[in-house]
Amino acid sequence: MHDADFEIAVESLSKIEGHANLVVSVHEDRVVDARLEIDESKRFYTQAIRGKPYAALPQMVSRICGTCSTAHLLCSMEAVEEAVGIVPSEQVMTVRKLAMYAAWIRDHAMHLYFFSLPDLLGKDSALEFDGKEHELLHDALKVKGAGNRFAKLIGGRAVHPTYFQPGAVTRLPKKEEAKATIKELREIRPMVLKLIDLFYHSGQEFHRTTHFAAVVNNDYSFCGEEIMLSSGMSVKEDDYFNHLMRVVLPYSTATGFAFEGSAFMVGALARMDLNRGSLHPDTKKDASQPMSAFPTKNIFRNNLAQAIEILHAIDASCEILERTDFKEEQPAKPQRKGGVGMAAIEAPRGILFYQVDVGEDGLVRDGTLVIPTQQNQINMVKDMKTVVQANIRKDHEEIRKELEALIRAYDPCMSCASHFLKIKWVKA
Repeated sequence: MHDADFEIAVESLSKIEGHANLVVSVHEDRVVDARLEIDESKRFYTQAIRGKPYAALPQMVSRICGTCSTAHLLCSMEAVEEAVGIVPSEQVMTVRKLAMYAAWIRDHAMHLYFFSLPDLLGKDSALEFDGKEHELLHDALKVKGAGNRFAKLIGGRAVHPTYFQPGAVTRLPKKEEAKATIKELREIRPMVLKLIDLFYHSGQEFHRTTHFAAVVNNDYSFCGEEIMLSSGMSVKEDDYFNHLMRVVLPYSTATGFAFEGSAFMVGALARMDLNRGSLHPDTKKDASQPMSAFPTKNIFRNNLAQAIEILHAIDASCEILERTDFKEEQPAKPQRKGGVGMAAIEAPRGILFYQVDVGEDGLVRDGTLVIPTQQNQINMVKDMKTVVQANIRKDHEEIRKELEALIRAYDPCMSCASHFLKIKWVKA
């Protein structure tokens, strides 16, 4: 049994975009403090973009994150286009949609197979998979590989795509390439259905009422002009930032955000709860039973939502590639020299927001960006506190595992390293 007072100290959480520490303090069997101390050194992207040509901005900010490079590139590009009056053609938007679907496939596959599935199966890492579990490693490499190759076809690279410019796509998929991609995507489809089934029957539960926010549209894609809240409230994408409250956390180099003063959650779970009716018909048909789990307050269902999104990305992409005859076209031209543009899109981990101010000289004067993990940060801390309180009498190692599983359920950018929580238990 625990002492009445103790502290959980998680040192150097490794993640894709840096490092963080977690501290939970317990006094007289009550959690009195919980902190997610993100200590990644600032990289000053909002300062670095100032004075740069607006056309160069998307490629610059795509380097913020290798995993989410496509999302940063396309979100910033949409903001730039609004600032200077560029209206992309329908074909350009279709290709961008394919690029984001490819990103969803490869990103979700990496997270689910290599970082969350070991928790579900009671393994320390994917390297411990044996027997039938070992087959999942082959599935993982095939699904992830298919996503990478799909992304390379559409964007030129699996990460940091090069084929996209404001108002234009410099290379379009050829018919034979599209056919080969369709074939590969259909080959991995049964593997994704197996993955969905695993997470549907996971048994992992953590229920807590919170607010969800997601971009809503009629095809469950990355873009849309409306952001819906689980409260029933909706806001336009260019008004979204006005509802966010920046929360400076003195112990963290990452700023948190609240929506009108309340913690909230973005990501696959939010999208599935608020926009699942727009999923591809084939996805809704073949994943009908797992989809019955939504709406839900179970945070672990974020993983199930991601698995279903892989299936949707496959089905929607195959349909687009089959029906579209891509043709060369002239890039859209800017209608003005400068202005302020805003964009909100669904990155794999949730709403990504950009605001860009372009001067009359075509140079970026200022920029603001809000990433999904920042928006989830406050909600994550609240959930961590609740998890520790609910398991206060358990062994320290059990609490550690509960915290690891919860953090991975969110799929924050720090989920890069598997089983990264190194906890130092300190008696108060």
